[in-house]
Amino acid sequence: MMKRTLLIFTILMATIATAVAQSTSFDVQTPRNVVEGTRFSLTFSLKNGEDATAPQAPQLDGCTMLFGPATSTMQSYQVINGRASSSTSTDYTFTYRADKAGNVTIPAVTISSGGKKYTSRRVSFSILPPDRSSQQSHSPQGGSATQRNQTQSNASDFNVSPNDVLVRIILSRSQAYEQEAIECTIKLYTKYNISSFLVKTQPSFDGFLIEDLNVQSYLGEREHYNGENYYTAVLKRCLLYPQKSGKLTINSGQYDVTVQRQVLINDWPFPRTVIEDKDIAVNSNSASIVINPLPQPQPEGFSGAVGKFSIDSRLVGNSFKTNEAATLIYTITGTGNIKYIHEPEIDFPSEFELYTPRSENNARVTGSNMTGTMTIEYTFVPQSVGKFKIGADKFVYFDPSAKDYVTLTTPSYDLNVEQGAVVASSGSSNSKQEILAKNTDIHHIKLGNKNPQPEHKFIVNTGWYWPIYIVLSAILILIIYIYAKSAREAADVTGRKLARANKVARKRLKSAQTFLKSCQYEKFYEELLKALWGYFGDKLSIPASQLSRDNISAMLSDYGAPQQLSDDLIGVLDECEMARYTPQQSSDQAESVFNQASSVINRMEGIKRSQRS
Repeated sequence: MMKRTLLIFTILMATIATAVAQSTSFDVQTPRNVVEGTRFSLTFSLKNGEDATAPQAPQLDGCTMLFGPATSTMQSYQVINGRASSSTSTDYTFTYRADKAGNVTIPAVTISSGGKKYTSRRVSFSILPPDRSSQQSHSPQGGSATQRNQTQSNASDFNVSPNDVLVRIILSRSQAYEQEAIECTIKLYTKYNISSFLVKTQPSFDGFLIEDLNVQSYLGEREHYNGENYYTAVLKRCLLYPQKSGKLTINSGQYDVTVQRQVLINDWPFPRTVIEDKDIAVNSNSASIVINPLPQPQPEGFSGAVGKFSIDSRLVGNSFKTNEAATLIYTITGTGNIKYIHEPEIDFPSEFELYTPRSENNARVTGSNMTGTMTIEYTFVPQSVGKFKIGADKFVYFDPSAKDYVTLTTPSYDLNVEQGAVVASSGSSNSKQEILAKNTDIHHIKLGNKNPQPEHKFIVNTGWYWPIYIVLSAILILIIYIYAKSAREAADVTGRKLARANKVARKRLKSAQTFLKSCQYEKFYEELLKALWGYFGDKLSIPASQLSRDNISAMLSDYGAPQQLSDDLIGVLDECEMARYTPQQSSDQAESVFNQASSVINRMEGIKRSQRS
């Protein structure tokens, strides 16, 4: 028994020792950017190291080292599914002051641990110039006017300058050719905290095809613009493909924004801090870009491809027979408007039966353009025996960098078609063997009554005719009625929207509740907004382009809804929009907003059409 216990203990200790062993790493954490005159910290982290000596403080251009390193150590141990693991982390923090604006490179730093040396990454960040304004004393931490959150005042005056909150359109180039990709970024710049952000007018992109790109709106990145420092968030990012030449103008829309600041009230005996809100309307700037027309005359075979491409084609198979399908695969690869390229027309012999080409487009965004591959499969069936030729194809595209057209040519293909399986048609004659076989299939003729008398009986006089006639007539009338009803419902677009409004809203509310239970609050509020906007847009027959709080309030009044329902709806929309830009969120608050949204939809469903004014 003692030996068995000792063996189990030895195996357990070996397992723990193996599981505890972790790799050692050394890295650095840097700020994204800082403002000139402020302090910042560099933290070097050593994970799973031992007997380490503190690293030397790196020398940074344009910065003064104030103190450090401040050392902190953290150790954790856990057992998951019977497996033990532990880790240690030692942080060495150095504090600097940013003295001069510019780019700063942090050199690689070396540390000794356990008899080995480890080196951190070589990284860089930016020091932004100070604000041009003279209100630096109002900024948090007293170092920059980037975000004016706190002020000492007993007055309620809260003036927000147009330069304090603005929306910009940023284009990747100032001019381009038709069909040439342009990256467009719509970005919010603010010096205040934002509690609510609502789109009043959507951006307009007249004259462009739009390819929307995924963005993660996060108000935290700092940027120096027009002599001032701002916190920024990307509202929209897309690729634009101009469809006509000339000077085209883009407007990023209008927005209703609620900004906040902290006000320190000097009440006796203790001062207190309050949050002060102010609603403002932000009119974004407009941006113009000059679109150059494609050079004329355009070469033969040009179908609108702009960028830089390569082509390839190949036949599938080596032998070809009549009545057997074959495939020609045509591939276009490159960067440009690859999603909007037309399928090339291949010169197939007239003796070939052609099927509709099948195309597949795999494109992705790389930088400020679209890169990918377009594959087209041409299926054809030879109908005759002999030698045939699939003609060479010319693919023509315009290269903006070379400012000229480029012609690429695919090879021609010579095919030797052999006799394949014979497909018998309905009018073809039978073979001799089939005729001989039929001649042997003759049976003896049976003799019957030599004086047959014809028996005539009208079908309408039978007992089963009239019941079947009545049943079939009823079925026909029912089919005509159902078809007419379906046609009326298909023509009634408004009716169909009303019929599906509640069903779609319930589906989205269920999806939002799923996100709520999993504490995914950002997705929860996003799905809840879709449910409310979509439901009231369908219920009130408001197009998506005209959805706004004012339009919904007006239409609810015409519909006959009470004013309290309209106020509650606007309140729920504001709560959802505010929550999307508020980092602190709670389950109770989210559940309360969900219940309010469900109540608004239920009350709307209780209003009958007869109540419209």
